[in-house]
Amino acid sequence: MSERRRVAIVGLGVVSCAGTGLDAFWDGLNSAAPEGERRIHDFDPLAYYDNPKQARRADRSEQMATATAMMALEDAGGLTADPARCGVIYATGVGGLQTFEEQVLVHDRKGARRVSPFMVPMIMPNAPGAAISMRFGLRGPNETITTACAASTHALGYATRLIQMGYADVIVSGGAESVMSPVGMAGFRNMTALSSSGKSMPFDRDRDGFMMTEGSATLILEEMESAQARDAHIYGEILGSGSNADAHHITAPAPGGNGAASCMQLAIEDAGLTSNEICYVNAHGTSTPLNDAAEAEALSKVFGENGPPVTSTKGVTGHALGAAGALEATSILLSFDRRQIPPTAGFTNPDPELPDINLVAGAPQDWEPGPSMSNSFGFGGHNGCVILAPVNT
Repeated sequence: MSERRRVAIVGLGVVSCAGTGLDAFWDGLNSAAPEGERRIHDFDPLAYYDNPKQARRADRSEQMATATAMMALEDAGGLTADPARCGVIYATGVGGLQTFEEQVLVHDRKGARRVSPFMVPMIMPNAPGAAISMRFGLRGPNETITTACAASTHALGYATRLIQMGYADVIVSGGAESVMSPVGMAGFRNMTALSSSGKSMPFDRDRDGFMMTEGSATLILEEMESAQARDAHIYGEILGSGSNADAHHITAPAPGGNGAASCMQLAIEDAGLTSNEICYVNAHGTSTPLNDAAEAEALSKVFGENGPPVTSTKGVTGHALGAAGALEATSILLSFDRRQIPPTAGFTNPDPELPDINLVAGAPQDWEPGPSMSNSFGFGGHNGCVILAPVNT
């Protein structure tokens, strides 16, 4: 095609420890940083299934993906595209770890014959995307991205390209993650990735690791002219994305944030913008010493001394691994609607070792919405950035 089609975001759904549903999620993002574990205690999967048996045959990550897809599709309202041109590009960092761990215990305690025949489809990383496709009869491209903590940002970028290039008209995209099982938590704890203080403090001098969480966010992407023709509520559009690799270390970022900086530049160029046209950055900002240092260096390289406002919503949400990018893209779109940037909860003491990155802290910041960047960087050296904008900017 001679010209890329524009991609609108017309529906959103969220299940998060910060809140379930858009209003509760937004209120949570603007609240004080909680302490302690970030499990979701008020999610009832039975509300999204026809009967309890269906729910039991899905891992918790799939249950959350199904719930947020239902929310987002209802929010999008009145989609008229051919189901053969409606796809699902979904993401997870790990897959059905909780189910796997439960079934290992069943095997050890009760024997091989008692292992569930549904274990394999429940633990597949592609199970959430497959479930969404089957539930809603979406027969277009159906693929799952598993690039650790960059996964759902990569999914959004790939989904956008499919619509831009004319391979699909509607894509259900996002991510889901639930790995807060005993073994999963022990693994992250023993590699010293988790906070020992029980606090998420992105970019703070005293940050000591991330707080694990679970959750899901789903976004409905639709070709712009179609969305406008049916008078859909358009939260914003995706202008471009970037993806590259550090090729450095399985868990540590490249020194100086060079890979992250290059990825940001790729996304800005793909969006047809320059760095001084970016109005806001939702940082990966995990609260780990290495990530935040590398990302701050990268932001400084890309934007210089007077860069755009930066925030990390992980001070409230914790780190949802493969679902983090989708949750954070959703927070940007809500920032467009609410015309405020949430503060970086948990940030108290500036780190004198980091460059100044114009961090929003203490209270929400009013703004005139414009092109905004969401960053996600994953174990394995996977980097992903996506550029979103309010329509008609």
